[in-house]
Amino acid sequence: MKSMPCTIIPRGQTGEGAGRRRPRRAQSLKSCSSLQLADAFGVVILLLALSAWASEPNQLTDLEKQTGWKLLFDGQTTKGWRGYKQTAMPGKGWRVEDGVLKKIGGERGGDIITDEKFNDFDLTWEWRISPAGNNGIKYLVTEDRPSAPGQEYQMIDDARNPDARVGPHRATGSFYDVLPPSDDKPLKPAGEWNQSRVLIQGNHVEHWLNGKKVLAYELGSDALKTAVARSKFKNAPGFGEKIKGHIMLTDHGDECWFRNIKIRELSAE
Repeated sequence: MKSMPCTIIPRGQTGEGAGRRRPRRAQSLKSCSSLQLADAFGVVILLLALSAWASEPNQLTDLEKQTGWKLLFDGQTTKGWRGYKQTAMPGKGWRVEDGVLKKIGGERGGDIITDEKFNDFDLTWEWRISPAGNNGIKYLVTEDRPSAPGQEYQMIDDARNPDARVGPHRATGSFYDVLPPSDDKPLKPAGEWNQSRVLIQGNHVEHWLNGKKVLAYELGSDALKTAVARSKFKNAPGFGEKIKGHIMLTDHGDECWFRNIKIRELSAE
């Protein structure tokens, strides 16, 4: 909609000429104000519509589709997932409701993994943890090493869970028990949605939290081997090395919610 220009009569005009112009001035201002308000209202409605469309969970934009992204969770089913070392989803502990994959608190069903394996990828997801809760996503997961199936991106209530208070190497965004995230990570509190990302290309790995890179390391490096040797995984052969593996959502017994789980496979370089 194109707005009409506003005609303003300069102050100080007097006499019959000015008197004749006043009705036109009032009419012009009224027309201008109405049209501008209509334009503004239209813009607001458009922005709200675009915002609602962009925030629709478990959907891919046209650009994401064109650049190779795909959903690991469709918002309606657990298609593409199964229990760890199982052929189907666990019969309890997990539920899809209101477009969210929910880990039911206090009901142990076991960890779940993707049917597919991935090597080099960009993985993003949104998650929410219950107060004092603990969960995580593991990547490069193998079913041949149950005691340490893969590296874990830790998701935990840093403020209230005792494990998080052991040290930063067990806090949200860490490579659990191995490497800590940065001190200035932008973590939202338990009960609010966070957005996380794991990027693996070649041997390079990055952890992101709410748009900020909070950790980077190299698979197979001397620095990582030293950190693993100090961790609870020191006796797990091959832990921390590059393999093609599953993505895992862990079951630590606490309530946790997942949505917008997306992945894009990358070249090694």
